[in-house]
Amino acid sequence: MRQFIDFDFVEAVVRAGSIRKAAEDMNITASALNRRINRFERDFGYEIFERLPAGMRLNPAGELLLEHIRRQKSDLARVRSQVADLSGVRRGHVSIACSQALMPAFLPKQISRYRELHPGVTFSVNTRDRLAAEQELASFASDIALVFEPKHMADFEVIAAISQPIHAVMRPDHPLARHDVIRLRDLSGQVLVMPPPQFAVRVLLDEALKQLPYIDVEPVLVSESFDFMSNYVLWEGAVSFQFPIGIADRAGLVTRPVATKDVAPGKLLLGQMRGRTLPVASARFVQQLVHAMHELSGQSRHRVDQT
Repeated sequence: MRQFIDFDFVEAVVRAGSIRKAAEDMNITASALNRRINRFERDFGYEIFERLPAGMRLNPAGELLLEHIRRQKSDLARVRSQVADLSGVRRGHVSIACSQALMPAFLPKQISRYRELHPGVTFSVNTRDRLAAEQELASFASDIALVFEPKHMADFEVIAAISQPIHAVMRPDHPLARHDVIRLRDLSGQVLVMPPPQFAVRVLLDEALKQLPYIDVEPVLVSESFDFMSNYVLWEGAVSFQFPIGIADRAGLVTRPVATKDVAPGKLLLGQMRGRTLPVASARFVQQLVHAMHELSGQSRHRVDQT
């Protein structure tokens, strides 16, 4: 819609930090973009940018306006989705910020299942850590978040939550593969591959190890990619760690749960920005995710009862 064109120019300058860089990104001249921003400020009645030697940044009035712009765009997307629903044609876009553990198996399955019923809906899925996911919800860059152990809960409205015990990942010929459950003391002296300290798996392992200082557990390799860690395990015969929701079927690997008496399970939370009304497509996808998470939780309880 036409009134959003100037909003797009404002957001472009905010992202780029300068008129020149934003003009390059939008493939227009810097002078033309500068005129649009100046005219917008005149029409609005207030300046919204601080002009600095190194570029431009929003002033407090601009920050309030930007929040308003993003809410307006979100509301418009929701109304469009609702109108499409009235006509029986499900359209829309669902944006998701999620922990890396959801990328290999869980989200591909859920998105493909949803699009079988609603092929007009598109998706964007971005790997974000806990803090970044909440920031994306606050800026309306993402509709929903699926993250482990969020750090800041003030504006994070929890829709569903399930527990996920940590699993050790290894080759079938690894000595620990003979164990039904892995204890932390079993890891002493093993070749270990771990994610960085900011990842939920590592946070839980480190917290548990603080209580057991006599156990010698140090990773020989640290990586942000769970795919890389799983592949590395195949080469050296090491042990990596993952939540079961993130473990895709892969030939040559087995998993064993780490004892919950040693390491607390992680908590996977599905959430949205508090107080926000989601577009129809996103709200319906959330309903599907809630059902899938409840199924996973029930399967986990069944497996525990059987052991």
